[in-house]
Amino acid sequence: MASSISVERQGAIATVALSNPGKLNALDRSMWEKLGTAMRELSADAALRCIVLRGAGDDAFAAGADIAEFASERAAGVQAAEYGALIHATMQSVAQCRHPVIALIKGACVGGGLEIAAMCDLRICSESSRFGVPIKNLGLTMGYGELQGVLAVVGRAVTLEILLEGRVFDAQEALAKRLVNRVVADPDVEGVAYAMAARIAAGAPLVARWHKQYIERLNPLPQVSPDEWNEGFACFDTEDYKTGVAAFLAKTKPQFKGR
Repeated sequence: MASSISVERQGAIATVALSNPGKLNALDRSMWEKLGTAMRELSADAALRCIVLRGAGDDAFAAGADIAEFASERAAGVQAAEYGALIHATMQSVAQCRHPVIALIKGACVGGGLEIAAMCDLRICSESSRFGVPIKNLGLTMGYGELQGVLAVVGRAVTLEILLEGRVFDAQEALAKRLVNRVVADPDVEGVAYAMAARIAAGAPLVARWHKQYIERLNPLPQVSPDEWNEGFACFDTEDYKTGVAAFLAKTKPQFKGR
């Protein structure tokens, strides 16, 4: 089955599902494009009151970006910057959606999947969920735009721990790190997430939108120069990046040389 982004509506609540069968819903270029389009269209719908963003099936929210695409889509820094602009636009479509967005997390929520979840307003996960950003093993950095979202949720120390260790951790640790709002037993997580969506949808929609705006205004973004922003893609021109991706695809341990 091909990768896809599906949108379903039930009254004032929409569900957006990430689907890439056999790849733990890892996002390829088409999915990044379609997710951004879907979120912008839903944001423009005044009749909507809440969005639930989830992965298809029970095995994963999303396992990051589809690394099999890297050789063709992110072979060097210039090309990666263009791809990064697409990812950033999609991340912002989630973060800036005028309706409240709940991440419903089951299974793996790693790499870009964790970054997407961090852009949502609330995160509900199952007990068996797993989290992490092991991109150090690929010779990659997290771009400024995505780093901004994770940093806003968990703060400096936890963000550094997640990135420097690159460890995958469980749901209870994610709760302790304040990465998620609630951990729910696997059979109950969907019911809890949609009950939360229903409570949000029952409130005054203008108030929910205003509260999102007010909180955003109280968290002004630091200014990053164009040169600093582009430095976020310098890793794609390194030997370590090529080593890391090759090792991942071959299922071997990378030997980085700092070049």
